[in-house]
Amino acid sequence: MEKVYLSKSYEDTQNIAYKIGSKINEPMVFLLSGDLGAGKTTFTQGLAKGLDITKTISSPTFTIMKNYNGRLALNHIDAYRLESLHQDLGFEELVGTIGVTVIEWPDFLEELFPEEYLRINILRISKNKRKILFNPKGLKYEKLIEDLI
Repeated sequence: MEKVYLSKSYEDTQNIAYKIGSKINEPMVFLLSGDLGAGKTTFTQGLAKGLDITKTISSPTFTIMKNYNGRLALNHIDAYRLESLHQDLGFEELVGTIGVTVIEWPDFLEELFPEEYLRINILRISKNKRKILFNPKGLKYEKLIEDLI
């Protein structure tokens, strides 16, 4: 059950993510795909606000993972640099068990995907406009987005 959201601005992308984050009350996994500059970190910033995280959220491209504390913990992973890396980084203990986990460039970590998750693909339409595709896998993710779009 794919849902599509058309974002008209940076703020619009953050607002839809904020609404999602404010509804979360259990561990969840979000897989964020999109080209460089599509808005993956922008989306994560809005999600973090919805989780009552007050720290500034930035891309973990060079650190691989950043953790933030709020109403629920946020584990923000950027797997872009992990394409050819095959080693145990300890992510298995986090994904789907502790707080909310967001994985940017998730296809490089497919072995970590739990049975249920929300895949989000962000497509750039123009400088400010984005098409955000939500593909929930599992009932709790379907319920999470059913009233938003």
